Amino acid sequence: MRIFKTVFLPSIIILLLVGFWASPDFQTIAAGVSIFLFGMYFLENGFNAFTGGLLEKLLAKTTDKLWKSIGFGVVSTTIMQSSSLVSVISISFISAGLISLAAGIGIIFGANLGTTTGAWMIAAFGLKVKISAYAMPMLVVGLVLSFQKSKHLRGFGYILAGLGFLFLGIHYMKEGFEAFKDQIDLAEFAIPGIKGLLIYTLIGMAATVVMQSSHATMVLIITALSLQHVTYENAIALAIGANIGTTITAIIGSLSSNYQGKRLAGAHLIFNVTTGLIAIIGIQFIIQVVDYLSTLLGIGAEDYTLKLAVFHTVFNFVGVAVMAPFVGRLVIFLEKTIKPRKKDITEPYFLNDAALEFPETLIKSVRNEIIHLYNNTALLFINGLHMEQSMLEEGKDLRKEIREDQKIVEYDFDERYQTKVKPLFAAIIEYISRGQGSVPAEQQSQLFELRLACLKLSESIKAVDGLRDNMTSYFKSNNEVVRNEYNNMRIHIASVIKELDKLKNDKDNDANILIGLDELRIQIKKYRKKTIERLDELIRKGEIDSFTATSIMNDRTFTREAVKGMLDVGKILFSTSDVELKKVEEMISLSEKEVGEVVDSETSAHVSD
Repeated sequence: MRIFKTVFLPSIIILLLVGFWASPDFQTIAAGVSIFLFGMYFLENGFNAFTGGLLEKLLAKTTDKLWKSIGFGVVSTTIMQSSSLVSVISISFISAGLISLAAGIGIIFGANLGTTTGAWMIAAFGLKVKISAYAMPMLVVGLVLSFQKSKHLRGFGYILAGLGFLFLGIHYMKEGFEAFKDQIDLAEFAIPGIKGLLIYTLIGMAATVVMQSSHATMVLIITALSLQHVTYENAIALAIGANIGTTITAIIGSLSSNYQGKRLAGAHLIFNVTTGLIAIIGIQFIIQVVDYLSTLLGIGAEDYTLKLAVFHTVFNFVGVAVMAPFVGRLVIFLEKTIKPRKKDITEPYFLNDAALEFPETLIKSVRNEIIHLYNNTALLFINGLHMEQSMLEEGKDLRKEIREDQKIVEYDFDERYQTKVKPLFAAIIEYISRGQGSVPAEQQSQLFELRLACLKLSESIKAVDGLRDNMTSYFKSNNEVVRNEYNNMRIHIASVIKELDKLKNDKDNDANILIGLDELRIQIKKYRKKTIERLDELIRKGEIDSFTATSIMNDRTFTREAVKGMLDVGKILFSTSDVELKKVEEMISLSEKEVGEVVDSETSAHVSD
């Protein structure tokens, strides 16, 4: 990137200035390209306005099979006319963990096929109709809508204005090439044979790297070809180069992503380079196939613009057909080649700039990072209260393990909090602050809930910190009554963490999670009621003095606050993240009054027995 800014970019600007000085008609062509790219920018902004809901849901639900993810890539690129935007979306989603690497690769394959529709539209419609007549109404209406308060109206306005700028850009490119031909015939620089194929492939790559859009390069190629500034043979080579050069967008997009985003950019590069090599090696055979298909479609032998669109489609289709059976092996290769950097548990695992691009990926990344924070906090509680994590393993009797293991765990709670937990708190809050400005109002409530989860974890930590001193003094007490009370507190906290871990791992069953959370709330309520009754009985029988009773009451309050905070966090993190389903969950989950009634009825039944 530094080389690009210090060497490459100034060189491009100098060349453009020389071109502007040498030829006014070159200015027209350059203006056409610039307006076209500006239209692409407007289109991307327009479609971004709709990424807060439908696009994410489609992406998450239509990528469970390779053919579905390829289909999604084709359809989304055809609609948005930007494989670059689809690539950036895919990198953001894979970085946030919303889709798998295999699904992301399928989308990239489909995006390459989808981008061929742009070549068809320009070749069949854009150069045969005076599209500048359609551009002005689109620009006027689009710009009016883009100033509206409604997010979707603004998005639709950007899309209309974007299309208007695209049409206007094509018009100026065509006008510029027509005038430019009177000064210099670029066709004189045509290079036949393999030499020309390789040179023009490199030129196509360079043009796409500069413009950051293979779509813009293809429009430039088709426009130049229609006016015979380049030969059909050289135009084919330029199209191959444009296809390879478009990978630069994915590579740049992956620089701010995690290792998964970099793997997807690697897959994009491998696919496009392989497809380009296949096209170069089998160029004569592919041209014969194009001629045959053109005849079937009724395309004239001299209609090179449409034949170029056929070629663009055929060689991308061949690339997908060749590479699709090897997606599994490609995934294995990329996983072995691009490995995640080993991180300390204090470092954020999921927060990266790529996920900031879209509200859904931002929210998913924050949710995953708070789960990471929750894991660190749970470990802090277990070790801080003189327990081992192995006690929580499935199949072990937690109560027996804790009562039998009475050794003090050497653990600096404050130091661990400062080094293992607090830095994550700070990173999450800072990340939310960076991204919340781009989150629509309807999704702000989810970010608010996630902030609340951080606050609840903080409150739980304070409660456990308040409990620790007495726990260290009393859980090994010679007084069996006192020892039992403090061991019961440890058992209660550990059992809640164990149950929450089960719910955390049951990601595919929202009903089980909802039932589990309600059962935990009942369990906590029961514990509180039983401990109050037991403490009254111990004081009445004189088994503990008032001073010790006061300590136990305070520490039970700390215990209750700790587990309640963890339960509130579990409800936010482990139940459904779908806003509509969340509302349904709120309606059918037990209220505090209903929880109390369940506990009272079970207690009454136990007494009557």
